[in-house]
Amino acid sequence: MKPRNPSSNDGKLDQIVAAARRGREQRERDYREQALKLYPWICGRCAREFNRQNLHELTVHHRDHDHDHNPPDGSNWELLCLYCHDNEHQRREEALARGGSDGAGRPAGGGATHTRSRI
Repeated sequence: MKPRNPSSNDGKLDQIVAAARRGREQRERDYREQALKLYPWICGRCAREFNRQNLHELTVHHRDHDHDHNPPDGSNWELLCLYCHDNEHQRREEALARGGSDGAGRPAGGGATHTRSRI
């Protein structure tokens, strides 16, 4: 059996620690982490309060429904509990099905709304 080389183990440990730190920093940049730092842990609809034990039930809702629109000031986010978030998306789907707007002022379907009349 070969004796263990402590320097190679130290290098692997350094790599693991560095990767863990990078992962943590990436998560902190994530919009959910940013929103949880910006806003109180309260649902914006039903006012239910959250703590560390049930924080996983608090979601970030994009007000304009565009998950790529994440301004650093959080102006496109609101914290909603799972139930209110589901309700918000259900209401949007129903409005779109009725031919309403998508919540961002765009007509349902996203395409042209003009049809040419026949003469």
